[in-house]
Amino acid sequence: MSNTEEDLNVPFDPFADVEEDKTAKKATNDIHLRIQQRNGRKTITTLQGLPKQYDAKKILKVFKKEFACNGSLEEHEEFGQVIQLTGDQRQKIAEFLVKEEIAKKSEVKVHGF
Repeated sequence: MSNTEEDLNVPFDPFADVEEDKTAKKATNDIHLRIQQRNGRKTITTLQGLPKQYDAKKILKVFKKEFACNGSLEEHEEFGQVIQLTGDQRQKIAEFLVKEEIAKKSEVKVHGF
């Protein structure tokens, strides 16, 4: 009983985890899927962290055909190549990456809403 009381009384620093995540993010090869709100109901899905061995242009072309959406390839100075697709395509992209064995399910991180 005293062991759980000691755990509850330990001070928690909410910003400590954020700094550890930044260093862990660069060390791991996670693929991040995010959604960004545009105007009204319009959204953009972004994919970053795609391994360098895959051609982003070809994957973008397949995404556009498979999901019937528009998209573009953006170059970001910090994140490298970022694929942008119109609409909420997060789950479809995650399933596609796992199905085609581009990434493991544990490597795909879905963010937003």
